[in-house]
Amino acid sequence: MAQSKEMLKVGDKIPSFELPDQNGKLISIDSLLGSKNLVIYFYPKDYTSGCTAEACSFRDHYEVFKEYDAEVIGISTDGANRHNAFAKSYQLGFILLSDKGKKVEKLFGVPRALFGLMTGRVTFVVDKEGVIRHVFQSQTQATRHVDEALQIVKSLK
Repeated sequence: MAQSKEMLKVGDKIPSFELPDQNGKLISIDSLLGSKNLVIYFYPKDYTSGCTAEACSFRDHYEVFKEYDAEVIGISTDGANRHNAFAKSYQLGFILLSDKGKKVEKLFGVPRALFGLMTGRVTFVVDKEGVIRHVFQSQTQATRHVDEALQIVKSLK
């Protein structure tokens, strides 16, 4: 399936969207803008080795992100129940959003990976005004997403 648009880039404003979190609560991205910088990372699937390593790395650095007024948000096509179990299994304290219809993935222009079968691994660092300040894309360097995001978040303070 072809992407509906090019991937968002540095300087672009993120689109408004709402998705259910791991507890089934509908989260509006607009409710977070203004008070927090955002680290929005798209990932393929809960419980896979790369995605688990990435999520645990975000978990291990979550307090530092919070010190720099940043909220971490993971997005995949997994459902809320699977996200909930994944979050509990690995004590993930940040938001996981369920994009089952790939609506937000398409809004951001996130490329598909593995012959189009799964979501690509892309991290967007967004300032409090909703402007993208950094984009990092790597399917194989899962934990580097955390290092890249943290470096940019620290520069936004």
